[in-house]
Amino acid sequence: MSVPETPHTVLVLTALPLEYAAIRAHIEERDERVHPDGTRVEIGRPAGTPWHAAIAELGMGAERAAALTSQLINWLRPEAVFFVGVAGSLKDDVGIGDVVVGTQVYEIHGGKQTPEGFLVRPKALPGSHALEQAARSAVRDMPDVRAHFLPIATGDVVLADAQSKIARFIRRSYNDAGAIEMEGSGALQAAHLNGRLDALVIRGISDRADEGKSRADASGSQELAAKQAAAVTVGVLRKHQPRKDSSDSEEGPHRRGDGGATYGGDHIDFRGGTFYGPVTGKTDRRR
Repeated sequence: MSVPETPHTVLVLTALPLEYAAIRAHIEERDERVHPDGTRVEIGRPAGTPWHAAIAELGMGAERAAALTSQLINWLRPEAVFFVGVAGSLKDDVGIGDVVVGTQVYEIHGGKQTPEGFLVRPKALPGSHALEQAARSAVRDMPDVRAHFLPIATGDVVLADAQSKIARFIRRSYNDAGAIEMEGSGALQAAHLNGRLDALVIRGISDRADEGKSRADASGSQELAAKQAAAVTVGVLRKHQPRKDSSDSEEGPHRRGDGGATYGGDHIDFRGGTFYGPVTGKTDRRR
């Protein structure tokens, strides 16, 4: 499988076309690549950042997000993963157009149904500390963005009734969550299982997860929310720096181009080599 040459890559994932359009507007010199299984990404440079960004529109749902995020991580080997888009607010003080940066993400459907009721078995993954810190720094210089650093709830449900059974369940069982969406836990789980990558969910608020959702969407709130979330994501990329290559370090062994390693003194490390007979070493006795 051919892997695109994209040093210092981040993966920025979305579910909806309008979310993809919002992040795409920040990406310059885009080049489309196609995974052998058909998943498409565009790779380009977010203006003012040291990164290549691979952006993808995956569709809706946590299971789909987990599978395709894992596929893209294994293909592109990014240094960080973002899931960016819109969400519904779960708190009165988190308004339409605000941005919620996920300090952690809950998967809300885990539990056990008993005669006494549904017993919650919380599943949560933290967002990356480094990326969260970069976000906190970035939004200080973004006066047009009102950001909240809160947990985010993920569930395969479009919440459009604040008085529904599922809405009451979420507020009772995950009462510190600031927003609800459908893909974040899948993306974070994939990042966690594929090398414990830095990962973060960033969501713009497009509705209040109540009966006013359709009216809010019709007013253009989704476009606004997606735009705000994309702006914060690019702000994070301007703050967060790529990891140094191991070759940049002056310490440790000198790596050969053939994958072996040579060391100082009388020692040679043959780990990773393939040999079909005895190896004879000779010491220079003139020393």
